[in-house]
Amino acid sequence: MPRRRLRDLSIVQITPNSEETNSEQQTAIGSSNVPNTPDEPVEFQTESGGTHRGRGRALLKDLYELDPIERVKVCRKSFGQPVGSEARLLAGFLGIIARNANMFPINYDSWHQMSNSNKNQALNNIKARFALEVSDNYVKKALGKRWRDHKSTLKNEYFKTKTTLEEKL
Repeated sequence: MPRRRLRDLSIVQITPNSEETNSEQQTAIGSSNVPNTPDEPVEFQTESGGTHRGRGRALLKDLYELDPIERVKVCRKSFGQPVGSEARLLAGFLGIIARNANMFPINYDSWHQMSNSNKNQALNNIKARFALEVSDNYVKKALGKRWRDHKSTLKNEYFKTKTTLEEKL
């Protein structure tokens, strides 16, 4: 199955006059190049003894290779929800941003306790790659859901509930 390429998506070019933020604000943590992640495709053992390769995490390398003046245009429905293949790309990118521990640490109990500076920094990273017709509140809400999902995945993977007191000692 061929990889989904950005050439099938609607990409718009932003002129320097129409940018809303400075270039210093757009170079936030993790936005300058492809994220360095230890997640590689995983091999699983099948019942017959063979191995099966898993998919691994989404990296979206093509999105990071866009020119700084190009952005992927995300259209919306009448209720403000993103639609189309661009919306799938946005959802994948939101997952990458939400897994960034420098931007969204997991030591907060809830998304509402997260500082607004972290949320706005992530929103600037997203706007550096996407031309959004979707409201900022919708994007922040979707980021919060991805962050909670990531936090839950980490807890399920590393937190052991059935450890007795004797095993801990």
